[in-house]
Amino acid sequence: MTKIMKKPEVLAPAGNLEKLKIAIRYGADAVYIGGQAFGLRSRAGNFTFEEMEQGVAFAHARNAKVYVAANMVAHAGDTEGAGEFFRALRDIGIDAVIVSDPALISICFADAPGLPVHLSTQASATNYKTLEFWKKQGLERVVLAREVSMQEIQEIGEKTDVEMEAFIHGAMCISYSGRCTLSNHMANRDANRGGCAQSCRWKYDLFEIDNGVSKNLVDSDEEPFSMSAVDLSMIKYIPDMVDAGVDSLKIEGRMKSIHYVSTVASVYRRAVDAYCADPENYVFDPAWEEELWKVAQRELSTGFFYKEPTEDEQLFGKTRKIPQYAFAAQVLEYDEETKIATLQQRNNFGVGEEIEFYGPGDTGFKQVVKVLWNEDGEEIDRAPNAMMTIKMPVDKPVKPFYFMRKKK
Repeated sequence: MTKIMKKPEVLAPAGNLEKLKIAIRYGADAVYIGGQAFGLRSRAGNFTFEEMEQGVAFAHARNAKVYVAANMVAHAGDTEGAGEFFRALRDIGIDAVIVSDPALISICFADAPGLPVHLSTQASATNYKTLEFWKKQGLERVVLAREVSMQEIQEIGEKTDVEMEAFIHGAMCISYSGRCTLSNHMANRDANRGGCAQSCRWKYDLFEIDNGVSKNLVDSDEEPFSMSAVDLSMIKYIPDMVDAGVDSLKIEGRMKSIHYVSTVASVYRRAVDAYCADPENYVFDPAWEEELWKVAQRELSTGFFYKEPTEDEQLFGKTRKIPQYAFAAQVLEYDEETKIATLQQRNNFGVGEEIEFYGPGDTGFKQVVKVLWNEDGEEIDRAPNAMMTIKMPVDKPVKPFYFMRKKK
C-alpha cells in the first residue's frame, strides 16, 4: 500500500496557553497539550478546561489543531473520572487525545464517542502489524516508537494507511519508549504516571568494583557521569520523513520556553514548506540548523533513524556546544513613523549590545542597541528588571509577537 506524498503537519509542544499561541503564530499546524489529569508532564503548566477552550478557539480560528496527551500508565484506581475527562475534551472541541493505556483507550471510546484517539509513543509501536491492530480498535493515528528506524518507517508507510506521527526534534529518553522506573527508585516519583524526576540526567560518580575494591572511573578533572541521551534533530532529513509517508512531525518540549517553541516551530515550518513546494529542487539551508543551535541545550543527533545509537549519542564528558543566545524581549508594539518598538523585557540587556529580532515567517535581523527608554520615557542604559516595558529604535519594521534575543 503506497502512500501518495502529502504535506505533513508540524506538531509543536505547548506547555501553557501562551506557548500554544506562540507555536501556532510561528507556524505549527497543530499543538499537543496536557490536561490536569492522566498525562505524563505533571510540572508542564497543564491546561484547565477553560484554558483548553481558549486554546481551541485560538487554534481553530487559524486552521490549527489541538491534541491532549493523556498517556499515563494507569494503575488500580487511576482511571477514575476518565470518562468525564474525555467527554469534557470532546465537548470543548479537542481534535484528538493521545493515549497509551488500553484501559483509558477503551474508556474514551465508550464514554466519549466522536473523540479521535491517537496511540502514544509510550506504547512502542514499531511495525505495521501493530498499526493495523490499533486500526481495528478504532485508532486513526499512531505515534511511532522513537526506536523505529527510517527503513522500518518506510515499510510501515507502504503496508498500512494508519496515520504515522514521529518525533523529529527534542529531548530523548534514555529508556525504551520512555518506560523508565529509575525515577521511582531514586526519587519515589513514578515516571509513567507523570512524576519523572529525570534521574538519568543527574550527575554521578561511576565506580568499578574489583575483588571487593571500588575504583572511581571518573577523573576529578572530568565531567561527572550521566546516563543522559543527546537531543534529536531531523532538520537535515525532512525529505526522508516526508517521502516515508510520515503524517505528523512532532517536536518535543512542553516544558521548554517560548523562545524554544517559536524558534523550532519556525525552522521546521520553513523546511517542510520548502521541500513540499518543490521536492526536485529542494536544497537544505544551513541557516536552519544554525537557528536550532540558538536554543539547543545539548548536542544533536538523528537518534535511531539511521543507526543504533552509541556512546557518541550520550552525554559523556564536557559539553561540546552550548546555547548561543538568550531570549531578551518580546515586541508589544511598533510605531511606523518613529520606528520605535515597545518591548517587554525577558532577560537583562543594555545599550551597546548586539541583539537579533525574529518573527513568524521572518528570518530576522541584527542590530546594536543604541538607546533605551523606560515606561516613564526616561533614558536608561540597561533593562534589568524582569517583564519591564521599554522602548527602543529599531533598524527594520517589527510586529507584535516578534522576539528579541542576544548572544550570550
